[in-house]
Parts: sequence; C-alpha cells; structure tokens
Amino acid sequence: MNRKKVDDILKILDETYPEAKCALNFNSPYELLISTILSAQCTDVRVNKVTSELYKEFNTPEKMVTLTEEELANKIRSCGFYRNKSKNILATSRAIIEDFNGEVPSTMEDLLKLPGVGRKTADVVLSNAFGIPAIAVDTHVFRVSNRIGIGKGNTPIKVEEDLMRNIPKDKWSRAHHYLIWHGRKICKSRKPDCDHCPVAPYCEYFNNTGRQS
Repeated sequence: MNRKKVDDILKILDETYPEAKCALNFNSPYELLISTILSAQCTDVRVNKVTSELYKEFNTPEKMVTLTEEELANKIRSCGFYRNKSKNILATSRAIIEDFNGEVPSTMEDLLKLPGVGRKTADVVLSNAFGIPAIAVDTHVFRVSNRIGIGKGNTPIKVEEDLMRNIPKDKWSRAHHYLIWHGRKICKSRKPDCDHCPVAPYCEYFNNTGRQS
C-alpha cells in the first residue's frame, strides 16, 4: 500500500475517532502492565471493574506480592484464566522488584523478560505508559489491518512489521488506537458494517468481496 493511501486512511480514521485512546484505566506503568495481562481473553470494561477495586490496595509490585496466588486469583476471577494470570502477575511483580529495582522496564527487551508478558503487552506498555512509538497487534488490529490492507500477514508479528513499514513512526501509537476502535465499532469480526465504513473506498476487503462477510 502506497504512502498516500496510508495517509488518507489515517486521516479519515483520525477524523472518525478523535477520542481514540487506551481503554484500560491506569495511573502508573505498573497498573497498565497488570491490566494488560488481565485483558487477555477479557474485555477492557471487565478489567477496569476488577482493577478499580484491586488497585485500591495492590497498585505496586511490592504490595501485590503480599498476596498469595489463591488470594489474587479470587480477586481477578471474573477476568477469566485467573489462576494462570495470578501466577504470572505475582511472578512478574517479583521480577520487577528483584531485577528492575521495583520499576517497570521501558524497553521491549526487558519487558519480554517478565513472566506472562508477550510482545503485544509490551507494545501496549511502551506506547501508553512511556510514550514510545509502538503498534500492539491484538485481534482487532490484526483483523482490521488485514482487511483494509494497511498491514498484511498471517501472524501478529508479521502484521506489526508491515504496519511499521507502512505507517510513519510518529503515528504508530495513534494508528494502533484507531484500528482498535474501528474494529470494535464498524469492522467487526462476524459482520463488518461496510455500508457505514468511512474507509471502505480504500479497503481491499470491501473492494474484493463486495461486503461479503
């Protein structure tokens, strides 16, 4: 996809979703990291409801590790996969204390050393907590990018690499939010609302399938 087409798409998405931002509520890099871990296979709305209570007492790695795996699992149960998430959150919290002086690291390399932290989670933290350009490829970004043609690939990392090639670096983080919001509101998984899509004229899916879902 040529740069002008990419720029046109981003301009339209910017005008369509000027309020687009991270949907997770957080007050520190640590809170965002934990919320992002909790968000796997769970809605941001549910995560925010759980963390609004959890972070009243346990909003630092030092406070979090005072909980047992069972205690934390009970507090995050409604987020799903709570046993595994509890284990990873406590292991990550200990690693932050022991290896990073209690501070969430601000590089991809170091974030990926934390238990339960994959590239998508690291990208979310880098972009939203530290203001470092990044494009986190979740299910929405993966689907929308491939449909439009702005980022093609059969794996999240391939889509991320294609998006980074096609989108100017200073727009990576904003584009990430645009694509998420577009996926939630219009370019839905089962039935994309192509008739009301502002980027339909530029979209490979629309032009190649005639809106067939």
